[in-house]
Amino acid sequence: MGSRTAIDLFCGAGGLSEGFRQAGFHVLAGQDIDATFGRTFEQTHAGASFVHGPIQDVSATDLLAAAGVKKGEVDVLVGGPPCQGYSVYNHQRGIDDPRAGLFKEYLRLVADIKPRWLVMENVSGITSIAGGGIVREIQAGMRKLGYRVDMKLLKAEEYGVPQERRRMFFIATCEDECPILFPTATHGPELEPFVTVWDAISDLPSLQNGQDAGSTKYRRTPQNSYQALLRGDQKLTENHSAPRLSKVNMDRMQHIPPGGSWRDIPFDLLPAGMKKAKRSDHTKRYGRPNKTDLACTVLTKCDVHWGAYIHPTQDRSFSVREAARLQSFPDFFTFAGSRTEQYVQVGNAVPPLLGRAVAESVLEADEMRHSVSLSSGNTGKLYAV
Repeated sequence: MGSRTAIDLFCGAGGLSEGFRQAGFHVLAGQDIDATFGRTFEQTHAGASFVHGPIQDVSATDLLAAAGVKKGEVDVLVGGPPCQGYSVYNHQRGIDDPRAGLFKEYLRLVADIKPRWLVMENVSGITSIAGGGIVREIQAGMRKLGYRVDMKLLKAEEYGVPQERRRMFFIATCEDECPILFPTATHGPELEPFVTVWDAISDLPSLQNGQDAGSTKYRRTPQNSYQALLRGDQKLTENHSAPRLSKVNMDRMQHIPPGGSWRDIPFDLLPAGMKKAKRSDHTKRYGRPNKTDLACTVLTKCDVHWGAYIHPTQDRSFSVREAARLQSFPDFFTFAGSRTEQYVQVGNAVPPLLGRAVAESVLEADEMRHSVSLSSGNTGKLYAV
């Protein structure tokens, strides 16, 4: 069989589709409501077309035309309907949030594209909405369309991503002979060691608070296989730009050692709202990770007030490029738009290395379809029932 093909819905910058590309898929097209994100997608996905517009206004005909294929010819439809409606970081989350219904648009397009495989991802918080109602509705919708489906929570750090991040993956197929497989962890106890914050960023140039390095040479040669992998043949860094923090935040940082957090800030320097906080609260706020730590979950802005986003050795927050490294984006990804938009693209993405692991499990199942009985056991794998 030749190269498998994929279309990416809600593609953003294209983290999930980049993972599929690394696994050998030909990404034909991506769709997103944000034109700036589409610029990033187009310049980092050679040969792929970008379909701009809200998903409600996009037809399967639009996508198939952009991809240059017909109904039934696409191998995988991937996508992550925007997750703000169900994120654990959104305390007002609920099924009434209009974004929580965007998975129905994904299913609408499945019916008219009829790919062989479906890969949908979302935040872990999706399981808690309406007592699991959205998860059941997604699964029921896929089954109604003729797909067998399974789901599993995956931990990004177990697949070589230097960050604690949880994502729920739904994998479905309309191929009767195919098992549904999920990737087996490669990193962790008794496996490859976790990739750390310092493993990810130690070769990048030093920055001052608020500095944009522009296109500049790396600080040093690759120090490990992770840096070598992400650098590829790049000679210059891009998007290595840190936001300018206020004087009071700079004063606070002086008191925070590696491994420290808001608890190390003198009481009189604490933000007013945190002066009433219990010592057990806000454990990641104003955090400065140790070099040997995993990063905390990269969000849509590396705001030191909300997480451990202070550089281990420099008094500033993580740059866009450092956030991208912590998400496992290759360095050839140049993010379009303002710095704020760049952080959003990075934080919203599926880490490419996690996407690659999922893509490889789909390929493995596809190649097994004529030789594996669904009733056979397979350690570490999950089969749909």
